Amino acid sequence: MDTPEDDQSPDLVFKPPGSPILEAVLQNARNQKYLGKRMDAAGSRIDTDLLGDIVRHGPVLEALREEPLDRRDIEERLDVSRATSHRLTKWLDEQGFVEKVDSRFQLTGRGEAVTDEVLRFEANVSSVHRMGPLLDVICPHHAEFAIEPMVEATVTVAEPAVPYRPVERFISLVSESETFWGFNTTHMAPLSIGEFYQQIFDATESEVIYPLSIVEKLLDTYPARANEAIDSGQFTLRTREKLPYGLAIFDERVGIGGYDDETGLLQAFVDTDSPLAREWAERVYASIKADSTLFDSPGD
Repeated sequence: MDTPEDDQSPDLVFKPPGSPILEAVLQNARNQKYLGKRMDAAGSRIDTDLLGDIVRHGPVLEALREEPLDRRDIEERLDVSRATSHRLTKWLDEQGFVEKVDSRFQLTGRGEAVTDEVLRFEANVSSVHRMGPLLDVICPHHAEFAIEPMVEATVTVAEPAVPYRPVERFISLVSESETFWGFNTTHMAPLSIGEFYQQIFDATESEVIYPLSIVEKLLDTYPARANEAIDSGQFTLRTREKLPYGLAIFDERVGIGGYDDETGLLQAFVDTDSPLAREWAERVYASIKADSTLFDSPGD
């Protein structure tokens, strides 16, 4: 992959302020690699067996997060035996996660907090698993990438029998949008797909940031159409030397693409209509755009 863009001093890269929720998510993502050392310094590491036990009790914690349950309710909800429900509730009680009120078990304050963290952990691990093909090919040092906004994303992966599936997903989203802006380490779609570039030049108001070499190849392939679109203001090209991956912002959705270094093909494309993901994408795009150069004509 291309060298990450964040090898610059963070203070020199424009980052529009985000909402408190987005800022918290991004700060958490930046701090991940330091969490172990911070916990070591604070002496707050939790025994791994206890962590495993908490995750294993996730289903009963989640059930109790919805409403207090008596032992029979727990047995029916989780399809477990009486002995198992007794063992589960006994352990939760010993940890201070539940209390018994009017013959029903309900979560304590710490129990609710632990349940939320277990569910968040499961959601993020599930997202990492689904997004694995993308995470394996995007720039690993990009500090502004976060998993949480993409929890409910659609993941499209190239396979030997259908190598262009991610490209087809991307093109379909472009065709449904009146506006499109993004950046990429290589061409958004293969230059041979003329229908896509006709859409970009003629029908969709677009702004794209590419490395200069990619801009030159695009203009060599579609010299007249591309320049007409640029001159009319329908198509805006900007250049930047280093880019971390492919980012696409459509009318209703945002997407991230990862490319195979050897083939140059779109290997994985992840898209979502999550408001938090859109806020994140617009922030990242603004940061990249602020450090890019407007390309007006082949003579520039």
